[in-house]
Amino acid sequence: MTETVVQPSENAKPDYSGKAVTYSDVANAADRIDGYAVRTPLLRHPALDERAGATVLIKPENLQRSGSFKFRGAFNCLNLIPEEARSKGVVACSSGNHAQGVAASARILGVDATIVMPADAPRIKLERTRAFGATVVTYDREKEDRDRIAANLCAETGATFVHPFNDPAVIAGQGTVGLELALQAAELGLQLDDVLACTGGGGLSSGIALALAFKTPSTRFHTVEPEHFDDYKRSLEAGALLSNELKSGSICDALLSETPGEIGFSILRQLAAEGATITDEEALDAVAFAFRELKLVVEPGGAAALAAVLTGKLSLKGKTVGLVLTGGNIDPDMLMRALA
Repeated sequence: MTETVVQPSENAKPDYSGKAVTYSDVANAADRIDGYAVRTPLLRHPALDERAGATVLIKPENLQRSGSFKFRGAFNCLNLIPEEARSKGVVACSSGNHAQGVAASARILGVDATIVMPADAPRIKLERTRAFGATVVTYDREKEDRDRIAANLCAETGATFVHPFNDPAVIAGQGTVGLELALQAAELGLQLDDVLACTGGGGLSSGIALALAFKTPSTRFHTVEPEHFDDYKRSLEAGALLSNELKSGSICDALLSETPGEIGFSILRQLAAEGATITDEEALDAVAFAFRELKLVVEPGGAAALAAVLTGKLSLKGKTVGLVLTGGNIDPDMLMRALA
């Protein structure tokens, strides 16, 4: 697969153009989602600082509307769909968090939403997506092509497809996490040395990296992925898009993409530092730590960045570190497994 070349917006600043997405796009998205998305706090806990040997600032997007950061990008994207097109609805593909973000946004804006979801997605994510009023179409992720299913639905209805990560409006919306993180750290009088975020297709990670490059250019951004699903880490090291051989097999379901999105990759290949990978057991340990010590409910994929800090995957001792807990939509059985 080759990298798609896309032109920057007219208002792009050369150093931060990020191809199809600019810092101005992120700032505009922040205005657009204001009053709808939660401005999640920035938290510290002595137990985490002591364990990491660092000053750790937690951005808990598990407290976001719909339970994950995905609401930000979905709401920004749906807002930019012309009124005449909204009447035909939207279609999205997701294992659950993007599904809920799109469904919640569609409900607010009065748009019909159809979500293509894997049949083995966590039950809570399937149930909550339906509860937001969306129509759910399930598929077998080992045997069926979700993109083809979604394309057929769009062709039949004229609906607009909302990509979970390879969309400039979605990336800009997710980038508001990084913008808030930088502003909140500055309010505390702290300079971020490193920031880590759980990474799947790269929409959140590229948006955060873009915002940080503009607000705190000395900050190093790191992707964190599940073991055997580290397509981003390998792609960044190779300088070209690489895919995962497996399509399933990790409890971090929210992070299982086949290959990085071209737009996000074009940003991160310029702005990302060393990446990290974590095991399922390390993710479960992080879920348990978040519950017991931080009093936060986080899903395995959403705890990947926390797992990387807890296990010392990167050299962070003595530094000021930001990490994003990306989602809290966890089945009770999985939470009990982590606590056991």
